[in-house]
Amino acid sequence: MWDAVLGELQLQVPKPSYETWLRGTTGVSMSDGALVVRTPNAFVSEMLDTRMYSLISRCLEGITGDPMEIRFEVGGEARKPARTSPQVPRTDDAGTAQLPLDQDRAATSQARSRPSYRRVDLNGRYRFENFIVGSSNNLAHAAAVAVSENPGFVYNPLVLYSGVGLGKTHLMHAIGHQVREAGHDVLYTTTEEFTNEYIRGIREGTTEEFRDRYRSTDVLLLDDIQFIIGKEQTQEGFFHTFNALHMAGKQIVITCDRPVSELSLLQDRISSRLAGGLVVDIQIPDFETRMAILRSKAEQIDRRFPDKVLEFIAGRVQRNVRELEGCLNIVAAYAGLGHQSLNGDPKADVDLGLVEQALEDSLKESNRRVSEEDVLSAVARYFSIDKSTLKGKKRDRTHGPGATCLHVPSA
Repeated sequence: MWDAVLGELQLQVPKPSYETWLRGTTGVSMSDGALVVRTPNAFVSEMLDTRMYSLISRCLEGITGDPMEIRFEVGGEARKPARTSPQVPRTDDAGTAQLPLDQDRAATSQARSRPSYRRVDLNGRYRFENFIVGSSNNLAHAAAVAVSENPGFVYNPLVLYSGVGLGKTHLMHAIGHQVREAGHDVLYTTTEEFTNEYIRGIREGTTEEFRDRYRSTDVLLLDDIQFIIGKEQTQEGFFHTFNALHMAGKQIVITCDRPVSELSLLQDRISSRLAGGLVVDIQIPDFETRMAILRSKAEQIDRRFPDKVLEFIAGRVQRNVRELEGCLNIVAAYAGLGHQSLNGDPKADVDLGLVEQALEDSLKESNRRVSEEDVLSAVARYFSIDKSTLKGKKRDRTHGPGATCLHVPSA
């Protein structure tokens, strides 16, 4: 009966989903209006029960003609023993019973096949002492310090969000360093690595190892949560991992590139749990903070830069701290490679002329700003309508090839 249901499901479920969740299942028994299905692990059982039950139930009813209950139980397929004669347990020199030889080999083989997880460690440069605090990030910094001093008790989970290169990963690593030095177990990983490990655990039947790895840590640092949007299987694994850690009082720190409310394709139950902690944004640094960042970076590379040079870079690069530091590195490298005579002193001042020359290409893209006119022109061109129509008050659907007219109030 279950084979017939699987045949039906194979026609209705995408191949990756079928291979992951259904192929390893087995029909066990059918009685008293219930079909019992055995699954290889708890993850598969829970997914089938919570996410695919209605579809499976419809297929089963279509075959039997009557509604039936479906029960999923965890366990491997029954296997016939290699030989029928009973095995006498082996004993060691002390008389302690050992596993029979074939079971011993199986256990050894299973131990060898367990996944070796790739260690994604903390960046040694990302610490609190070299994080520049300003009006744009002072709240995020204060929250990170509070979490690192008392993990699991304040701001749990802590969610840091910002655009690219504004310091959220720096703060996450700084938390990791401090709590690790205090004797706590820390696990840092990217969402991409989390996803890969989760899928590999399902495919290789090592979900127990996956769960032990993520649920036994004191502090979980998960970078770029937005990458699980649209990945239903990974969201399922993250949800249960989050619950287990949170219920155990373990600290969770997460970063993303947008507010939790804008993670629209994330499951509501995950979004609500993230929003239940402290969600802090990191804004674009102001001019004074950018200057402080550049001065700190100059000290790290042991070079002198006049204020006018730092002011030039800080005035041109405004939206990305990583790009800010990169421009300073370019100037230092440009000078060091002999493009300017520094009187034989590698620490000598760099003048503004060199900076403009060194950053000529790098600043072309960063200086490109998208104006209101650029947006209006692009939309009007795409939908084949006039800009005056976009700015107008009409809201009919007659403009463009079947497109709804957008109303953009003029500035």
